[in-house]
Amino acid sequence: MFDKILIANRGEIALRVLRAAKELGIATVAVHSTADSDAMHVRLADESVCIGPPAARDSYLNVPALIAACEITGADAVHPGYGFLSENARFAEVLGHHGITFIGPKAEHIRIMGDKIEAKRTARRLGIPCVPGSEGGIQDDDEAQRVAAEIGFPVLVKAAAGGGGRGMKVARGPGDLADALATARAEALAAFGDGAVYLEKYLEKPRHIEIQVLGDGRGNAVHLGERDCSLQRRHQKVWEEGPSPALNETERAAIGETVSKAMQELGYLGAGTVEFLYEDGRFYFIEMNTRIQVEHPVTEMITGIDIVNEQIRLAAGLPLSVTQDEVALSGHAVECRINAEHPTTFKPSPGLITYFHPPGGLGVRVDSAAYQGYRIPPNYDSLVGKLIVHGRTRTECLMRLRRALDEFVVDGIETTLPLFRTLVRNADIHDGRYDIHWLESFLANEGPVPT
Repeated sequence: MFDKILIANRGEIALRVLRAAKELGIATVAVHSTADSDAMHVRLADESVCIGPPAARDSYLNVPALIAACEITGADAVHPGYGFLSENARFAEVLGHHGITFIGPKAEHIRIMGDKIEAKRTARRLGIPCVPGSEGGIQDDDEAQRVAAEIGFPVLVKAAAGGGGRGMKVARGPGDLADALATARAEALAAFGDGAVYLEKYLEKPRHIEIQVLGDGRGNAVHLGERDCSLQRRHQKVWEEGPSPALNETERAAIGETVSKAMQELGYLGAGTVEFLYEDGRFYFIEMNTRIQVEHPVTEMITGIDIVNEQIRLAAGLPLSVTQDEVALSGHAVECRINAEHPTTFKPSPGLITYFHPPGGLGVRVDSAAYQGYRIPPNYDSLVGKLIVHGRTRTECLMRLRRALDEFVVDGIETTLPLFRTLVRNADIHDGRYDIHWLESFLANEGPVPT
């Protein structure tokens, strides 16, 4: 097992990793920018190192500074959390060159799954069902028109190196395709430094279903069920729940087995998430995230398995702590991402938290690094915290979530809490009748959210 883990991240995920390490008896090192000197993970870590100014490129993305922090403190492993360098294959390799373990997948798997075109090729080879689309990158408009005619309009133009909704455009007919290609290429180049794009069939009303997996890197892997992440705004997840209200036991077992077998064949190491669109009883692979997910607590609540603990153990060369037969789903869980944003305009709202009262009670969990008197900096994402609620049934879970949201108080800044108080009372949400387009349609048609 590791002696000391450096946490190459900030906010709630840094605190989450710190807690898992402490429960394993491992010393922790927090790194931080000058904007995060008063962050909670910095206060609670055994050691802390300032690695640069507020801009992420000069601090949390500064590989030499992170390596130096490891050498100064004697850290023998690095947990990257999510975002920043968590899916950077080169970072994993550089750590290895310095004798430091990257708590995550093998660099080759990060590289394969980070290229959306190569990821689809790999998924097909492993027997994972994929969305109909181009075999590789689209070189010109003529090729795009030919491929689009083969798979049928509407089509989705997607950045090969992308994610988070950037570099994605819908073309509903031949006349839309040239503009969609040009716009997607420009966005992809600006966001990822790579303008390569490919085409996929655009599904009209799919669900977003993701399968959580764990692998030991030696051909053993298990799946931990699914999460439904269909409530999204601008391709960003807002509300996640598990199990999905759209799947039955047969579908759940079948797609889980398909994914776990694929990860066994791949020799996957650590935690990962295979993401699908699901429509009319069929699953279509869209991508794999080779890291811990923001929404991992949903799976932890319904399985009782500490996924971050597993990440650390697996990176240290220990075996999986559970077999597939020992994985059992119990009850239902929902996670709400509480952001420092206006609940209707979604304009960022950094600033001082003057009062902070998280909810409590049976089945209620709050993952947050915020506290009363903490100032949300404007330099990073706007996540204040995650409210995760578990119940014996989905109905009990939603009623508990309603109560917990009413208890949650954050003053001094705007937050998206009012949005969730509205959603949890909505009939479509209660009945599980939603898809990936539902939330944007709801926001466009319902008007301002009451605050």
